[in-house]
Amino acid sequence: MEQFSTDVVVLLMGIFLLCGVLMTKISARAGVPSLILFIFLGMILGSDISGLIYFSNEKVAQMVGVFALIIILFEGGLQTQWKHARPVLGGSIVLATLGVVITTAIVALAAYIVLDIGWLEAFLLGSIVGSTDAAAVFSVLSGQNIKQKLTSTLEAESGTNDPMAMFLTIIFIEWILMPEISAWSFVGQFFMQMGLGVLFGFGLGYIASKTMNKIKLDASGLYAVLSAGFAIFIYSLTAVLGGSGLLAVYIAAMIIGNRELTHSHSIFRFHEGFAWLLQITMFVILGLLVYPSDLLNWDIIWKGLVLSFVLIVIARPIAVFASTIFFPYSRNEKLFISWAGLRGAVPIVLATFPMLAGIDNSTLYFNIVFFIVLSSALLQGATIPFFAKLLKVNGPPVPKRIHTLELVSMDHANAEMLEFEVSEFSPFAGQLVQTIGLPEKTLISAIIRKGNLVMPTGGTKLQKKDILYILTAKEQVANVKLVLSEELLK
Repeated sequence: MEQFSTDVVVLLMGIFLLCGVLMTKISARAGVPSLILFIFLGMILGSDISGLIYFSNEKVAQMVGVFALIIILFEGGLQTQWKHARPVLGGSIVLATLGVVITTAIVALAAYIVLDIGWLEAFLLGSIVGSTDAAAVFSVLSGQNIKQKLTSTLEAESGTNDPMAMFLTIIFIEWILMPEISAWSFVGQFFMQMGLGVLFGFGLGYIASKTMNKIKLDASGLYAVLSAGFAIFIYSLTAVLGGSGLLAVYIAAMIIGNRELTHSHSIFRFHEGFAWLLQITMFVILGLLVYPSDLLNWDIIWKGLVLSFVLIVIARPIAVFASTIFFPYSRNEKLFISWAGLRGAVPIVLATFPMLAGIDNSTLYFNIVFFIVLSSALLQGATIPFFAKLLKVNGPPVPKRIHTLELVSMDHANAEMLEFEVSEFSPFAGQLVQTIGLPEKTLISAIIRKGNLVMPTGGTKLQKKDILYILTAKEQVANVKLVLSEELLK
């Protein structure tokens, strides 16, 4: 890109962002995960195909990837509702730890045989692909009518297993570079990283939520920027002190997202858009880092197919069935969890670690990992709705979260505006406004019905998919949500 002027570089950035957003529509209609299209966009823009952009800086790719993962995990944590995550927390944690270890070991055995490499190198490759990917899982499951139990399990697993995969990747790199290190020295390091991650996640998450509620900023948009600042600060402080920054970020986001936030709507919407922006940027950059001519190599193709098969069909199911043996999941539910264990950006980002460390055959590992990710996303991601129906694990549509809308004129007023959608299964559908039992000092000020504004009265009958805008006193917010949450619990 050195031959381009600043204006041309900015133009290219605008083009690929526009293309990235449009590709989300294409991926939704085609049933293909959007990450595949973003990666292909990067590959097309790269030097092997169009020759438009030459990019080979693994350090920059790693920095962008880690930064994107921070925001993606934070956004996923904000959206995770504790009442759904709590019943499946035990199974998710075991999947995120023991499941990653089992997956790593089985893939390592296959890599040792197929790639003809040493055991440490084989375990390094297994560690890199050992975890599911939060960005891929969150985006693919979004909008799917899967049982809440399974959705929560997969989201909690993908949000908490990245630290385990990163830890294993780093220790095997250190072990390859310094074979004299004792394996026992890593045990204390593991507990310290995870322990500090949990401690800082809970502690800093509580501090962040209290700060965002207490502080008075001049513009409501600054609260979203403040939350992003907390996300980056929590990761970096935890990592610098020797803990798992990714684990801390996810836990802190769960703490923040499940507390009453004065400016929750703007914070949630900002992070949803910010996470998409970074997803597009990250996958395009990772696509630029790949040379398609290297992937179109029969040696890479057959080895990648064998390892993908082992990971998807053997390692993942064994890890899921072994990890959930003491948890109440049916056989079909375990099969679905096995199939929905998508690989995405995390393995590709982790594959840059050996390259930066100067490990032998690191380029081979990167290409194999990239091939595994592509095959996982194409095969598993595109068929999740089919397998959900086949295994009969579909659930009712999940009601949208009740949001608080911050109106500029109310920034210092004792009032809130809540947004609530009447779902298809709502007990309020067909009822009159005056009979739904809202507390005093509360008014349904507007209804959006099929894109049209309806000004409600007491005699207005609510319909399915109505979007209600409810004005209430701040002290009544909890009571209003309690009434409306009766629908969410059904």
